[in-house]
Amino acid sequence: MNGVTLAGAVAWHDVECASYVADLPVWRYLAAQRGGAVLDLGCGTGRVALDLAARGFEVVGVDAEPLLADALSDRAGDRGLPAKGLAADVRALALGSAHPLAIAPMQVVQLLGGAEGRRGMLESVLRHLAPGGLLAIALADPFDGVPAGEALPPLPDLLEIDGWVLSSTPVDVQDEGDAVSILRHRQAVSPEGDLTEEMATIRLDSVTAAGLEQEATRAGYAVLDARSVPPTRDYVGSTVVKLEAPR
Repeated sequence: MNGVTLAGAVAWHDVECASYVADLPVWRYLAAQRGGAVLDLGCGTGRVALDLAARGFEVVGVDAEPLLADALSDRAGDRGLPAKGLAADVRALALGSAHPLAIAPMQVVQLLGGAEGRRGMLESVLRHLAPGGLLAIALADPFDGVPAGEALPPLPDLLEIDGWVLSSTPVDVQDEGDAVSILRHRQAVSPEGDLTEEMATIRLDSVTAAGLEQEATRAGYAVLDARSVPPTRDYVGSTVVKLEAPR
């Protein structure tokens, strides 16, 4: 495994996302409530999909990054789990399937390029829901009620893989009005001690639960009671918006 391969999309996704578990009880509950094959939007390397599949739920994960979708398929195959990843844009899905439940964990829906991207996603997913199917979307406030100037970055996210040590540290958070930009300092140390580093910016669209519910109503969904995910030491809390397809 070389530095280019290791410090790619799969590795950094694992570093920055894989340790988050606070939302898993919500997805497990909804999967048990709705039954059938779950559609995991922005599945990444399978943080949620593999957890659900390990509990017997069939999961179809989609991600715009083919390497991440492939990682989910590989990991599910290695573990004999009923999950697979597909490379697809959630704003323009054409899977030819209908699901009783679609989920969008973490900040997936805040990475779609604003209201137009969310509209495309809502319309696209609606075509992939069974009658009365549920779309559950997690929304996070990076400041969680703390003004931008007072927000303190959490500790670095760390992961060791085959002797490589990867570190990703949020070093700045900027409120841009319609979005929030999070600047991360990424470092990779090889088994020989060689250091490579880079800066990465993640831009999250600013959208409230109420605003998303209004957009969903216009797209043809019925709004159900939202759920909440409490904050942890390393992650802010989130609101899970629940949207139901027509019956």
